[in-house]
Amino acid sequence: MNAIVMMLLGLGAMFLGYVFYSKFIAEKIFKLDPNFKTPAHELEDGVDFVPTNKYVLWGHHFTSVAGAAPIIGPAIAVIWGWVPAFLWVVFGTIFFAGVHDAGAIWASNRNKAKSIGNLTGDVVGKRSQTLFMIVIFLVLLMVNAVFATAISGLLIKFSSSVVPVWGAIFVALIIGQIIFRKWMGLGMISVLGVIALYVLIWIGPSVPLELPETVMGVSDNAQWVLILFGYAAIASLLPVWVLLQPRDYINGLQLFIGLILLYGATLLLGPEISAPAFNTNTPEGTPSMLPLLFVTIACGAISGFHGLVASGTTSKQLDKETDARFVGYFGAIGEGSLSLATIIAATAGFATLADWEAVYSSFGQGGVSAFVEGGANIISQGIGLEADIAETLLTVMAVLFAGTTMDTGLRLQRYIFQEWGGLYNIRWMQKALPATLLAVGSCLLLAFGAGGADGTGGLVIWPLFGTTNQLLAGLTLLVITVMLVRLGRPMYYTLLPLIFLLIMTVFALIVQLKGFYDKGDWFLLSLDLVVLVAAIWIALEASASLSKIKKEQKAEKSNG
Repeated sequence: MNAIVMMLLGLGAMFLGYVFYSKFIAEKIFKLDPNFKTPAHELEDGVDFVPTNKYVLWGHHFTSVAGAAPIIGPAIAVIWGWVPAFLWVVFGTIFFAGVHDAGAIWASNRNKAKSIGNLTGDVVGKRSQTLFMIVIFLVLLMVNAVFATAISGLLIKFSSSVVPVWGAIFVALIIGQIIFRKWMGLGMISVLGVIALYVLIWIGPSVPLELPETVMGVSDNAQWVLILFGYAAIASLLPVWVLLQPRDYINGLQLFIGLILLYGATLLLGPEISAPAFNTNTPEGTPSMLPLLFVTIACGAISGFHGLVASGTTSKQLDKETDARFVGYFGAIGEGSLSLATIIAATAGFATLADWEAVYSSFGQGGVSAFVEGGANIISQGIGLEADIAETLLTVMAVLFAGTTMDTGLRLQRYIFQEWGGLYNIRWMQKALPATLLAVGSCLLLAFGAGGADGTGGLVIWPLFGTTNQLLAGLTLLVITVMLVRLGRPMYYTLLPLIFLLIMTVFALIVQLKGFYDKGDWFLLSLDLVVLVAAIWIALEASASLSKIKKEQKAEKSNG
């Protein structure tokens, strides 16, 4: 089949989902109120609570949740065929991710911008809050440690991306000052920022930069990991308007330009999909598509990490409650479109089936490299852009998203330590700097403690990221569902996705459990059991909470 057909069907369905379904959810289920005083105004402090233009906030939210995961997941999952990956991305975006993301912003906004973990204690119960905080910590630990490894690998493999990646930070710092001090209109800033970014991308191949292979016994990969965590620590302590908002905004614009180039090249080239629609000849060792598809593609269909960003930083910057629809739901649409582009690049970016099978020779192959190589082939052949510039463009896009996720992820991990400090009355832990050092320290402990001298320890627990992440999404949907029930509103638009996620997560955990046992991987087997117990616990808590509320409502009606 021609990739144009896949592109038009996917983008068309997501567009209709935003126009009609998100409007219904915003007006009839969440009942977003433009006159509600948001925490960004009520608690404004110029650091974390900052009322923000919805387009700028969309840029922050979208690029923070996007990261590399909506590229990695679909680019791996196409090994089962492009049709299953395509259907889960499109329908997951419309009925799962959009509702989840907008709902998390709404729930947090209605509770003084509390994080979804903190909010769980008030809405569901203290037992669920304890569980939630543990799951959140695990997900953030995985995201930060793994994305540092992914970024370092890309910077080493594609050295032409180093200058544009780090140059983008300086561009964002300048833009942040201009926006905050209102020296220039947003439109002109956007144009100048994008021009500066693409000039850097054009320069990149001419000035490739590489770190020494070893410095005092430290490998180049480990050097990049240390540099990245040093940067993320500083970025997470700065006021959001200084770097986080402008960098995410410019990255969001850059992504859309990158997607326009990729989709435009697809229209002009009209490449045929070389991958099979359903792969009946998967390599030996490839696990069953059901249920692994639904946890391999997390970001891009639905992801618990989105709930952390939505309630951790986004809700603190929401200018009007009605902006939650655009920022949350359309942010999910943006990520879905990135995952769709990834599927096209990873299935139509190779000339023949043999070329595709050479890349997908075993499960786990593909990933970002398949996206960059396949996407660069389509762009260079479709619009005539030089192959090395096309590769640099897509690499920079992937690295910048992963970097913004690290920025936000470390800030969120700092919030978690501060919340623990408040829960257990540890005053020094409630301060930003000590909490940030604890967040960085825990990530480095995983990166170097489990991964050795090259700092790749995050990859050790990455196999459980998908299941843990979907478990977190289930917890977020549980909080939203309980709030809706208490308000007397329809709950099935969040309850049904919650049930589906729990079933698939438990199923996947059991499948992975057997795999870890067969391999004799006792560490991951133990961690799998912990997550499995947590998933069952969530199901029981959900049932108990909803039953309790229903009984209370019946009792009130009887007394009335």
